[in-house]
Amino acid sequence: QVPLVESGGGSVQSGGSLRLSCATSGGTQSSACLAWFRQTPGKEREGVASRDINGDTHYVGSAKGRFIISQDNAKHTLYLQMSSLRPEDTGMYYCAASMYVCSRIPNEDDFGHWGQGTQVTVSS
Repeated sequence: QVPLVESGGGSVQSGGSLRLSCATSGGTQSSACLAWFRQTPGKEREGVASRDINGDTHYVGSAKGRFIISQDNAKHTLYLQMSSLRPEDTGMYYCAASMYVCSRIPNEDDFGHWGQGTQVTVSS
């Protein structure tokens, strides 16, 4: 059983919005930390936002003020609402689950479960 499945990516113009979804299952829903990562062309994968099991959230860099991470336990889904999108937000977005408490900047080495990714393309 695949624990994490992302959806909701697509193409949007600069200034637009997208909502990414990540279907969780089994143990991943109750993970200590769920996070969204992004891999943009030519760069390493980086953490964008995280949410711990108590509901505390962290945002990294340019995601602050533009992105919102949330979780609907009844629907077993993690979300990333992205607004005011910019061309530099273009990339593959992954959700991930960790058994460790969220750190302020997510470290991919702490995450043992990953989805397959969903592509976001923002055109100028």
